[in-house]
Amino acid sequence: MMKSHARNSQPSSRRGRLIAGVVALVAVIATVSVWLSQRNSSADEATSAHVPSAEAGPAAPQSSNTGAVTALDKTFLTKVRQAGLWEMPAGRLAQTHASSEAIKRAGMHLLDGHSKLDQLVREDSEALNAPIPDEATAEQQGWVDQLKKARGRAFDQLFVDLLRASHGKVFITIGEVRASTKNTLVRRLATQTNNTVQDHMDVLEDTGLVTDATLDDVASTIPK
Repeated sequence: MMKSHARNSQPSSRRGRLIAGVVALVAVIATVSVWLSQRNSSADEATSAHVPSAEAGPAAPQSSNTGAVTALDKTFLTKVRQAGLWEMPAGRLAQTHASSEAIKRAGMHLLDGHSKLDQLVREDSEALNAPIPDEATAEQQGWVDQLKKARGRAFDQLFVDLLRASHGKVFITIGEVRASTKNTLVRRLATQTNNTVQDHMDVLEDTGLVTDATLDDVASTIPK
């Protein structure tokens, strides 16, 4: 009887150890699952803290200091405004007074380019609290009067002489402003004005009427 009891107890002992092992394994799996869940939750929270919510919409742009407005910046704003005030009338006159299609084309470039610049300079003037004039200079108004009286080829040559010289001289000021201004609005305006003036000089030169005398006049204004 004693031997029979010993033999019967061995399978029970093995089953006990097997059950204990299974229980231990389940406990380990449960512990690992909890740990992984907590880690993923922490990662999600960290990610969501750095990613804007779709409901919140795009992040607001950072405000920036536009920089001080210098005396040269104010002079530049005035020059851009006054250039448009006489060159747009000159561009319109080219459509009715010129004999050359190249001159009429140049006139349309003046109208288009200065219409856009004029709007931009007025907006910048208001934003920077830097007043600009509502009239061209007396000299510029005199140029428009000269163009009104000219016709045909005489108009064509006068148009190119006046406008290529004017654009060449202001081109020098634009470069100085663009290179030195600390104001972001003035810098933007200088870049746009540079592109516009370059385009206008190109179409004026395309007429074939730009003379050495005109270029010498521009060169005489460049600081030595």
